[in-house]
Amino acid sequence: MTDSTVTSRPFDNVLVANRGEIALRVLRTCHEQGLNTVAVYSTPDRSAPHVRRADEAYHIGPAEAAQSYLDSEAILEAARRSGADAIHPGYGFLSENAAFAEACAEAGVHFVGPPAAAIRAMGDKTAARQLMKEAGVPMAPGTTDAVASTEEGEEIAEDIGYPVLIKAAAGGGGKGMRIVHEPEHFAGAMDRAQGEAASSFGDGRVFIEKYIEEPRHIEFQILADHHGNTVHLFERECSIQRRHQKVIEEAPSSVLTPEVRREMGEAAVAAAESCGYRNAGTVEFLVDADLNYYFMEMNTRLQVEHPVTEWVTGVDLVAEQLRVAQGEALGYATDDLSINGHAMESRVYAEDPVSNFLPDPGPLKRHSAPSGVGVRVDAGVEEGGEVLIHYDPMISKVTTWGRDREAAIDRMIRALDEYEVASMATTIPFCRFAMEHEGFRAGDFTTHFVDEEFDPSALQLEDPERDELAALAATLYYAETQADEAPTIAANGREDRSPWRQRRRP
Repeated sequence: MTDSTVTSRPFDNVLVANRGEIALRVLRTCHEQGLNTVAVYSTPDRSAPHVRRADEAYHIGPAEAAQSYLDSEAILEAARRSGADAIHPGYGFLSENAAFAEACAEAGVHFVGPPAAAIRAMGDKTAARQLMKEAGVPMAPGTTDAVASTEEGEEIAEDIGYPVLIKAAAGGGGKGMRIVHEPEHFAGAMDRAQGEAASSFGDGRVFIEKYIEEPRHIEFQILADHHGNTVHLFERECSIQRRHQKVIEEAPSSVLTPEVRREMGEAAVAAAESCGYRNAGTVEFLVDADLNYYFMEMNTRLQVEHPVTEWVTGVDLVAEQLRVAQGEALGYATDDLSINGHAMESRVYAEDPVSNFLPDPGPLKRHSAPSGVGVRVDAGVEEGGEVLIHYDPMISKVTTWGRDREAAIDRMIRALDEYEVASMATTIPFCRFAMEHEGFRAGDFTTHFVDEEFDPSALQLEDPERDELAALAATLYYAETQADEAPTIAANGREDRSPWRQRRRP
């Protein structure tokens, strides 16, 4: 059944309300479709790659995200000034902000994402659990409402059985989360979880669920249109994490049987339909050693790791987002799709894996990305640029494809060996460590991989003297050849030097 609230009116001018690699990713697909593009930028991002690749660019504030990329009024003002009739939020920042989605609708601008009601429903973890319960989606034992007091929480934990997980109701990314193994540690853990939730999300509510020991983190990509069609595009394995945040992903998972894959896919579709979902989203599950699966949360946006799904399905997820936002029907079902080969993703962060993955931002004096058959690099910063302290320290995502999992891993090792970065610590050595780890290659690992298996002393670290010489040579080259290449932003904030400008739709 067609959603009567959507218009089939196409749009021609897309503002990308983000920065870095995801802004570039969205810009590229927009250009392929002949759409005019608008970038926004904070002061230190004035000459960033996404600014230079867009047809127009508008300054929206200082470095602090709260005064720039999280400033919905500044972004909507840029949309008004540029005549943008659609906004793609990327991931992070305002991508899961229901109020921003509503503000776009009120301004007459397409929000390339789900309805505000779906964002709000899935953003509140207790409300989401209630919806999943009604939809029959499997969940770990626990509460569907926020816990009112420590005493109530202790009673619930005793009833569920330790270990338990205390989680922020409005949270994500591991913040406001505590694992409790013994009753005597519950009160302190709940206080810390509530405090962190309040400071991170402005909402101190928490709920409790059974802690699944030795879990794997497996998520399903879904797409839903405004005509009653919802499909899943199979799964991604995201179990290699540090601080509850992903660093290596792959598609498909090496452990799911065809039967479990079908069941989990159907559960993901049911989860999306339970909240009237539209556009792209991801339903995340925890899977135990016996392949029992439990709903964890739904991310109401495009995921960082979406390229591995694009590799194995051949579907451009950003293109599908744009089609759905313009009211088009998907035109296919899950049964029309198939998994072709295997894909791996390594996130390259400016972080030091030897020092517990502490961020190491700064100037990127040397950046030579790998290439070749079956290799894709989505980079958000270029040689001579800077990984800014104000934002996520991601440099790029490296994804590889192979006819099978072993081939994808071997190709990733080759790509990581080719990758040259100087002047900062990165996660490249860790990703290579994982690719060569016996347990990872065998598909025998859990979300505890970093804590239980990672040995920093085993890393193949770069040669500091060689890297310093390479960085010096790169800096001299950049200074001589690139000094005049930075864009000049007009006083009104408009920049139109994009090499793609002539490719717009007439």
